Amino acid sequence: MIGPYAHPVKPNALKERPPRIDHGEYAIRIARCGTWYYRGSPISRKPLVSLFASVLKREPDGGYVLETPVERGRIEVEDAPFVAVELFWRDCACPDTGKPRQCLTFRTNLDEMVTANAAHPIRVALCPVTREPRPYVLVRPGLEARISRPVFYELVALAQPETIDGREVLGLWSEGAFFPIDDLPAEEDAEGDLISAA
Repeated sequence: MIGPYAHPVKPNALKERPPRIDHGEYAIRIARCGTWYYRGSPISRKPLVSLFASVLKREPDGGYVLETPVERGRIEVEDAPFVAVELFWRDCACPDTGKPRQCLTFRTNLDEMVTANAAHPIRVALCPVTREPRPYVLVRPGLEARISRPVFYELVALAQPETIDGREVLGLWSEGAFFPIDDLPAEEDAEGDLISAA
């Protein structure tokens, strides 16, 4: 009966959404270079990869899943799910606080644009064996892009020295936020390096 005397529909009378199907492990792997593989074969269609990436999420245990309202499944990620392949530098319209007013924006291998700021920090991890820097930028919560070597070289050229909590560091400014990328070497060490290089 429709009208002012109609009985309201009880919440439990509505059709409930069926539980999400958990497929366990999908046979999908994202290689360190950013290439997606299905059952060992590269997925060559970029729109399909972008579609998968749009439903990619990070689990509390650090794992990665593809998740939609109706199904989910875990995938393997060798390093980070994205790669930052291009850097755009510009003077930003940030408030004049006396800090460098520059913005660093990255393009990922899936053409997603992300600007480094407090919500999208740059971090640099060091390989425990080789001490080689491994730089990343946060694209979405829990999902990072590994910054490619050529782009990292561009960042190093833009780096500035700062003192953070009494430490002399080299880092980058973007949208008013500072991101350390390395400790500054002591003057004696720097002089030694120059002598040995000569």
